[in-house]
Amino acid sequence: MRAKITKRAVDAAHPNKNDVFIWDTETKGFGLKVTPAGNKIYVVQARLKDTGKVVRCTIGKHGAPWTPEKARQEAVRLLGTIASSANPNEAKKRARGDMTVSSLCDLYLAEGCDKKKPSTIKVERSQIERHVKPLLGQKQLRSLTRGDIERFMSDVSAGKTATDEKTGPRGRAVVRGGKGIANRTADLLASMLAFAANRGLRTDNPVRGVQRYRRNPKERFLSSSELAKLGEALGRAGAEGENPYALAAIRLLILTGCRKNEVLSLRWDWVDTERACLRLPDSKTGAKTVPLGAPALAFLQAIPRFESNSHVFPSGTGDGHFVGLQKVWSRVRNRAGLDDVRLHDLRHSFASVAVAGGDSLYLVGKVLGHRQARTTERYAHLGDDPVRAVADRTAETIAAAMNGEMANSQAGTSTQQKHDA
Repeated sequence: MRAKITKRAVDAAHPNKNDVFIWDTETKGFGLKVTPAGNKIYVVQARLKDTGKVVRCTIGKHGAPWTPEKARQEAVRLLGTIASSANPNEAKKRARGDMTVSSLCDLYLAEGCDKKKPSTIKVERSQIERHVKPLLGQKQLRSLTRGDIERFMSDVSAGKTATDEKTGPRGRAVVRGGKGIANRTADLLASMLAFAANRGLRTDNPVRGVQRYRRNPKERFLSSSELAKLGEALGRAGAEGENPYALAAIRLLILTGCRKNEVLSLRWDWVDTERACLRLPDSKTGAKTVPLGAPALAFLQAIPRFESNSHVFPSGTGDGHFVGLQKVWSRVRNRAGLDDVRLHDLRHSFASVAVAGGDSLYLVGKVLGHRQARTTERYAHLGDDPVRAVADRTAETIAAAMNGEMANSQAGTSTQQKHDA
């Protein structure tokens, strides 16, 4: 595809199943690559004069500092280099011989995240800026050792990178340490170093074999009495003037087992009332269909709609969705005396009720949208009661048969049938 690469053209470019290339009509060899994940990357492509080999170089990802004009200027510079039979990629390789971990982070974010979601990239960028660069940024990539990674994990776990700072008039960054974030940043480092190995920047991955911290997963489930307390607290909060859309979002979370962002970002055109389901175009595990029980569907249908906002839970201003659910939840759970219950525990509670009711882990996993069976297996112990009931009935039947009770019963029935005949 050919077109003049302008901001309007870049904004209008849409991803496909494969990489999409738009080649500039003004500067030959200058182009825009759109990845399946929606990342837009400026590139330049030309042939080396002496060998005829086609060389493609990455300029950078669309966005600061790379605007279409700045990227075009860089393309002209690189085309001049290629015209002199010099391969810019080889120069980059030589420059990367003494690359620091900080430089690897920047390269990874620019070129190693093509197939990741923007939300995932945002989280990883935050982990890099808040943990990786402060502790490892100045180290030479080639000299990084397993010991460095283990010390890094220890420092993050101990809270060495923790901070609480203002990021703007209304912004605030609260960064905590702990074993969980230490494990997650180690996983990110493993991905970055695998990327470095694929680029020939290292021959190994020092994160491989590093032990992660063992953590007990937080499994907090609401009991029947606690669900009653929650329902009562939601009713009181509504009567006292709490935001009705926030309270409705909390109710839908417990009625569907959805994740918080899946509910808050929900749009009316994703609600299929005819087939009683939500058709989410994106989620943590990709596009998925969430079945709706009759109470959840009836509850959704009773929520008022706004013509000016397509979200089920609209914001007070503009056309976005409601934000600030955590603050409302904190007040509601305090009313209910459930101070240790997180919003995500509502999803756990939905699963616990399903499993305790005798539903299979496979089916519960399908309802929750789990990609892997082991994610659902954390609820296996909750099915002990219905499973024990099956064991009791089966064992009683077998014991009766072995004691001759069943045979006597069947013999008596047979005699009675003959007598009746």
